[in-house]
Amino acid sequence: MRTTTNAGVRRFFDKVADRYDRQIGMCERFLFPGGRRWAVGHARGRVVEIAVGTGLNLPLYPEDVTVVGVELSERMLWLARERVVTEALADRVELYQGDVQELDLPEASADTVVSTFTICTIPDPVAALREAHRVLRPGGRCVLVEHGPSDNAVVRAGMRMAEHGTTRFLADHLTRDPVELLEQAGFRVASVSRAKAGVAFHVLADRP
Repeated sequence: MRTTTNAGVRRFFDKVADRYDRQIGMCERFLFPGGRRWAVGHARGRVVEIAVGTGLNLPLYPEDVTVVGVELSERMLWLARERVVTEALADRVELYQGDVQELDLPEASADTVVSTFTICTIPDPVAALREAHRVLRPGGRCVLVEHGPSDNAVVRAGMRMAEHGTTRFLADHLTRDPVELLEQAGFRVASVSRAKAGVAFHVLADRP
């Protein structure tokens, strides 16, 4: 299954949705411990979460924020809606199916955009980040947790070799540099921290 187009990404995540939480959980425990809590801890005001997935972040948000979550996969979105009901979040969370490369949201309508483990899967990540930039108010913040190219040459070479398969079949571009992509989309990168041989990125960026 090709996963380099919207249709391919949607089919892939519809297929894996029911086991997604377990699979991503194993990866997170190794590469990104605490990454989701770090991300939502920087959320303020009206939040747009791009590629909200099964809604793993939703119960973690502070109670004083409201969240609009956008997801391409129908099955992932169904699971996220179940989580909203189970966690009694309906009064401050709104979910809809859509393409984060073309957000159906007004310009300058959000205070924070959150993205966790999504830039690696979106067919055109710069388009998605430009949309994130557009919907943020001036001074608004984009909070991103993502993997990217290792700062270890040997690890980075291995990632590039593996990427031929992961890109085509797993909707996972291993070596996209989230910092470069944010800058291409017009953001001012405020802080970057990296861990696990530089593979794990935690990034804060602002709309000037």
